[in-house]
Amino acid sequence: MRWRRDVRRFRADPVPEDSLARALQVFALAPSVGLSEPWRLLRVESPARRAACLANFRDCNARALDGFDGDRAATYSRLKLSGMAEAPIQLAVFCDDTTTKGAGLGAATMPETRAYSVVGAIIHLWLALRAEGLGLGWISILDPLRLATELDVPDGWRFIGYLCIGWPEEDDIVPELERAGWESRSPALHMERR
Repeated sequence: MRWRRDVRRFRADPVPEDSLARALQVFALAPSVGLSEPWRLLRVESPARRAACLANFRDCNARALDGFDGDRAATYSRLKLSGMAEAPIQLAVFCDDTTTKGAGLGAATMPETRAYSVVGAIIHLWLALRAEGLGLGWISILDPLRLATELDVPDGWRFIGYLCIGWPEEDDIVPELERAGWESRSPALHMERR
């Protein structure tokens, strides 16, 4: 569990299809609001589509860097925030906000629970991949509307995350952002009682 971290540096070795299939079976076991199973996965394999997604990241990353100055900008510019150029497996994950599966149970009052269900499934996938020795990096520095257009997804699909999957270049339980001096992990969870 401690090693389940965001991976950005991948070896070039291919990922066995059976390892990916086992992890995706665990993904599909995740609970979902009203048993709606609103997740929609696209395996991005086309070189043209991968290049478009990577260009999307690079444009958004450049804009994000413009939001910092001084030492923070210098630190940000040194961070490796995407494994999109190296990861052998890349999945774009969406939430189908228009699904009729589940008949709206639980989502009528809180429609965002569909997206939360997809996030929960991603966490299942993350842990299952780690059990296979694989790593996952969740890329969030992307323009969701542009990505949906680049991948030609149906209306009603909301972008949740772009997942890079492969063999980690290194084993370290300390998050890379912490090692780079961006942020430190809190020593303990704080919970209030009311």
